[in-house]
Amino acid sequence: MTKKAKIITIISSMTALIVTIALIFGLVVIPEINKQKRREEIMRNAKSYYDQKVALFEEENKTLTDVDIAFIGDSLTDGYDTKRFFSQYKTANRGIGGDTTFGVEKRLKVSVYDISPKIVTLLIGINNINTMFENYESILQQLKENLPNSKIVLLSLTAMTSYWAYNNEKAILANQKIKVFAKEYGFEFVDLFTPLCNPETNELYEEYTIDGGHFTEQGYQVITNTLTPVFERLLSTS
Repeated sequence: MTKKAKIITIISSMTALIVTIALIFGLVVIPEINKQKRREEIMRNAKSYYDQKVALFEEENKTLTDVDIAFIGDSLTDGYDTKRFFSQYKTANRGIGGDTTFGVEKRLKVSVYDISPKIVTLLIGINNINTMFENYESILQQLKENLPNSKIVLLSLTAMTSYWAYNNEKAILANQKIKVFAKEYGFEFVDLFTPLCNPETNELYEEYTIDGGHFTEQGYQVITNTLTPVFERLLSTS
């Protein structure tokens, strides 16, 4: 093989290698770029929804008085038709889909302080279960300070199933902490995990969920049946 032929062979081999690397890079990185764009889009939509809901709460607060129960939370609360399930009470649903403990803390004033409900229920943390206790107690401190005449009810995180079931063990540990906080602050603690969890699978009953985490009508009925006697007792002594 001549020197020129050897050079051409080397260049061809290098070109093939570069093309191969480029193809691999394209197969790996382009989807990652798409995933990142998708994540950014989801975050923008979540923030927009959060802002819209907070604005709605502010508007509602202008005429909302004598609230019996305010429900704070994420999508599990947002999707809860509290006016229908608790028609005997005047309720305010302050759930925002996708919210976290950090989002809840930022909106406590508009969510509950401005309406001073007789009871406040708090169900939050599953969307940031790994960081929820960075500020969960801060929320409790602020509720106690700003709503001294309100009864605070801390709801446990709920069981999940399907591809979300991996969170169940974390939820159980989180619920133990929430229960301790409730005792320390003199708040009520209500276990929602147990009545929604199938003991045979240690996961959320399939008939209670539409997707492994969010609830069906039947699931919300179980929650309502669990909360109703608690509300009756607290309101009878308020």
